Amino acid sequence: MNRHHAVDTAAADLPAIVVRAVARRYDSRWVLRGVDLTVARGSVLALTGRNGSGKTTLLRILATLLRPNRGSVHIFGADAAANPDTIRDRLGYLAHAAGLYEDLTADENLLFAQRMGGQAAAVEQREAVLERVGLADERRERVRGFSAGMRRRLALGRILLRPPTLLLLDEPYASFDAAGISLVNEVARETADRGGAVVVATHDMERASVVMDARAEIVNGLIVTMPVHFAGVA
Repeated sequence: MNRHHAVDTAAADLPAIVVRAVARRYDSRWVLRGVDLTVARGSVLALTGRNGSGKTTLLRILATLLRPNRGSVHIFGADAAANPDTIRDRLGYLAHAAGLYEDLTADENLLFAQRMGGQAAAVEQREAVLERVGLADERRERVRGFSAGMRRRLALGRILLRPPTLLLLDEPYASFDAAGISLVNEVARETADRGGAVVVATHDMERASVVMDARAEIVNGLIVTMPVHFAGVA
């Protein structure tokens, strides 16, 4: 039995994300002091907060890239501390840094991602992804010459090679033009609509309001539930 299916079957009625009393410090400074957060399947959560409030730290904990000093995280019923590989297999994380190989072309970056992810090196899949993110004409160009927006598009394309169940987006609207912003929101909505979950850490509530179902803010290291104001709604 596929291990993803096994987790999903056992946790079908559980939320996508359950964070309980999570605290994280850097040296003597506590950034997160006891975060409690629940994210439902099929939803997009906008996570807000001032610079340095801990938004990126929380995303990195959800992505199993950091461990909390205290507390627990469960993703689709799986304990993140005990099952990091299971969670990473179904995760898409668009971070501040694109994490691309600058001396490789756009197509070669996606080919490398396919191989590292254990996927077949399907040319058609890479072509379809590059077409969707608006880089089909640049597929043979080296990333070194790409603008910040093009790099973000390629990083998003790498995620689309294997559509995630949990999508984590850190300031995803930065460096994107209007078409790129629409693409980000489209991918977020698609992820939620197939039963996944999305967390968008952002300062740009105007753009996030188009796609979000809920909003939470980190204040003094704790989560505060915020009212949702959708675009065009007073």
